[in-house]
Amino acid sequence: MSITLLTFLGRVPKGEKGYRTTCYDFGDGTASRPVTFFGWLLQERVAADRLVIMGTAGSMWDNIFEQDIPFEQDAEDARLKLMEAAEARAVTAELLAPLQEPLSRRLGCEARLELIPYCRDEREQVDLLAIMAKHVSPGDAVHIDITHGFRHLPMIALLAALYLEKVRKARIAGIWYGAFDPDTGDAPVHNLVGLLHIAEWIEALHTYDKDGDYGVFSPLLGQSGELLRRGAFFERTTNPVKARAALSTWVEQQDAGQDDPVAALFHDELEKRVSWYRQPDRAAWERALARRYLQQRDYLRAAIYGLEAVISSNLLRAGKDADDRWQRSRIREGLRDSGHEAFCMLADLRNSMAHGNPSAYPRLRRILGDGQRLSETLKDLLAQLLDQQRGQGA
Repeated sequence: MSITLLTFLGRVPKGEKGYRTTCYDFGDGTASRPVTFFGWLLQERVAADRLVIMGTAGSMWDNIFEQDIPFEQDAEDARLKLMEAAEARAVTAELLAPLQEPLSRRLGCEARLELIPYCRDEREQVDLLAIMAKHVSPGDAVHIDITHGFRHLPMIALLAALYLEKVRKARIAGIWYGAFDPDTGDAPVHNLVGLLHIAEWIEALHTYDKDGDYGVFSPLLGQSGELLRRGAFFERTTNPVKARAALSTWVEQQDAGQDDPVAALFHDELEKRVSWYRQPDRAAWERALARRYLQQRDYLRAAIYGLEAVISSNLLRAGKDADDRWQRSRIREGLRDSGHEAFCMLADLRNSMAHGNPSAYPRLRRILGDGQRLSETLKDLLAQLLDQQRGQGA
């Protein structure tokens, strides 16, 4: 695993004595040595194996080889050409290439100088992502420095961090910003990597809303997340009793204390998505789950939970134990034998979806051949069966 630092180079006014220097504070109350470019300090602090400095044709490339690092006579001709081009805001990749090796020797790590577009439109923004990605290998620990550069680059850098994490399988170890207060002269350093934690929650909510698996929240919740993962497993294997037990325990642990501010931010949204477990009985749990899975277009689970809700309602209305397997089997057979049209049709649809066998009935084959028709049919059947059962008191 390598440590890669991706940093941006902007442009600030150059005074008679060169570019302004700043002493940065990483939070320990000790000011750093004065530097014009924050990337040098960060490269030392994170012990980067690879430093990638990115800037436009108009960035202050001359600063890299002029103030903070003594180059003496090393690559003097190449540095002079670069300084002239930087003054004219006309730096090219060809001017940067011969200076990478001298910089690598001075820093003791691999150094790459990348010319990037101004990121004015989507095409240029995508190009920047591609440039950043080519320097990152799977498993790399990546630090991104957004201290210097255009004001809109931090937004692009955040998207780049998500891209590198998901596509390049890198670990984003830091998103760094060295601030500067002109009134006090203080320059505290902030690590904004916590923004990715918020992005992970947003992504998990989207994934859940798409497929209904709230197990995606488990890695975000630490130890209590295991209960949520178990609840999701039991729910998706149609065991609502064990799923509810896991969810109830999870909520008790969450209510006992939440020291993750991001998890607390999303707590209400997450609990809203698993609120079925608060329903009063098994029939109500299964009704809620059938409708939710239908909404998420998980038609097989919608049918399964719809059938089980009807069975549970019949047992509860008769004063029987809704968790008794023998009683459930007896009710199921009775509903089929009675020729209950909606129940039998839902059961046939469930069997066809579960086993992949074409139905013997032309009408069902037509329904199963069209997603919209299947969704509408299941919605109608569930309305007939579940609303009827609820109206009868279970």
